[in-house]
Amino acid sequence: ICINTSYGHSILYGGGDIMALTEIIIKNAKPKEKPYSLSDGRGLILDIRPNGSKYWIARLWIDGKEKRKSLGSYPVVSLKAARDKNYEIRKEDKKGPSGEYSFKELASEWFNSVILPDKSKNYVRTVELRLNKYLIPEFGNRKLNEITPNMVLLFCRQIEKEGLTDTSHRLRQFMKQIFDYAITTDRTLVNPAAAISKALQPHRQKHYATVVESENIGALMRSVYAYPQRLVRYLMIMSALTFVRPVEIRQAEWKEFDLNKKEWRIPGEKMKEKNEHVVPLSTEAIRVLKELQSISGNKSWLFPSPRGGGRHLSDGAVRMALRSMGYEKEDMTAHGFRSMASTILNEYEWPADVIEHQLSHVDRNTIRRTYNRAQYMPQRTAMMEWWGGFLIAVRDREDIPTKPNINI
Repeated sequence: ICINTSYGHSILYGGGDIMALTEIIIKNAKPKEKPYSLSDGRGLILDIRPNGSKYWIARLWIDGKEKRKSLGSYPVVSLKAARDKNYEIRKEDKKGPSGEYSFKELASEWFNSVILPDKSKNYVRTVELRLNKYLIPEFGNRKLNEITPNMVLLFCRQIEKEGLTDTSHRLRQFMKQIFDYAITTDRTLVNPAAAISKALQPHRQKHYATVVESENIGALMRSVYAYPQRLVRYLMIMSALTFVRPVEIRQAEWKEFDLNKKEWRIPGEKMKEKNEHVVPLSTEAIRVLKELQSISGNKSWLFPSPRGGGRHLSDGAVRMALRSMGYEKEDMTAHGFRSMASTILNEYEWPADVIEHQLSHVDRNTIRRTYNRAQYMPQRTAMMEWWGGFLIAVRDREDIPTKPNINI
C-alpha cells in the first residue's frame, strides 16, 4: 500500500501491518524518480532520494502537526543506531506514537485533514453527523491504545440491534479509516476496527439493498429524474418521496389523493397491517403528481400498465429500470427507497415514533396495538417536507435543508 503524505513523499507499508525494516530491505531499496520513504514503525522512516542517498527521519506529532527530526544518513547511522536515537526522542515526546492520543483528537484531525478539504458539503455533513452522534460519544475520551476490537464489535452490534445494519458497517469503516490515519501518522500501531467486519451481520442479511450515503443518494436521484420512460420515472420518484411499500405505490389510485390537503390516504385493505395509512405529500411530491396528471390523470391508476387491460405497472418495472441505470440487486431494489429514507431520517435524529408511524410499522405489543392513522401528523408532515427537500438538495448538489425543531 502506498500512502501519499503532505510533504510530497510516499510511505510504503506491507500488507495490513507496518513491516519493520531489515538491513537487507534497506540495502535493496533502489532510488526512484521521486523521493520515497520506508517505515520502520514508531515514527522512524528512511528517506530515499533520487540520487540514492538514504536519510533517517524521526516523525513526531505535536498538537496535531508533524515535526521531523533528522537522525543522520545510512549507512553512517545503522538501523540499530537509528532505532536507539528514535527511542530517545520518543522518551522526550510526552505523547509520541504510543496511543496516548484520544480518539476524539484523532477523529477531529482526520476529519479536518481528510474529509473537510475536498469532499462535498453534504458528505462532510454526513460524516460529521455520524461522528458526533455515534463515535465521539462512545469512544471520544478513550486513548487510542485503550480501544480494542471487542469494544468496536460490541458497539457495532448494538447499532445492528437498532435495525441499522448498514449504518453499523459504515461506522466500522469510519473507525478503520481514522485508525488507518493514526497508524500512517505514527500515533498508534494497531487498528482495532480492521478485523471485525466478518463478525458483523452481512450488509443485507435482513434488509433490502439500498444506498444511504448522501453523495450516492444524489447520484441515484439524478439517474431517476433522468430516466427516459416517464411512468416508471415518476413511479421511482414517488417511491423515493413517499417511501411506502413497492406494492402500495404501484397500486396507488387517483381517488386516494387530495392535492389541496396535500395528503394520500391508502385504504386499509391495501396495507400490510390492514389499517388506513395517511401519507403527507411534500411540495416536490405535489409538483410531481401534477405533472403525472397530464399522463394518467384520466385513468384509475397513477401508474397504468402500457399493456392495458386495466392493470398497473408490474413489480418488475422498477427493478428493470434500476438495472438499466447500472444498479445491481446487491446495490438497490424497489424496496430500497424505503430503507434509504429510514436510515437517513434516523441518522438526522427525527423522532423514532414519527418515523415508524410514517413507515406504517405497527408495534405488535398488545398494549400498543391500536394504530392511530393521524398520530404525529404535524410532525410527520414536517418530516416529509424535509425529506423531499433533502432528496432535491442531494440531487442538485446543494446544501441539505435545516431540520426543523418539532415537539413530540
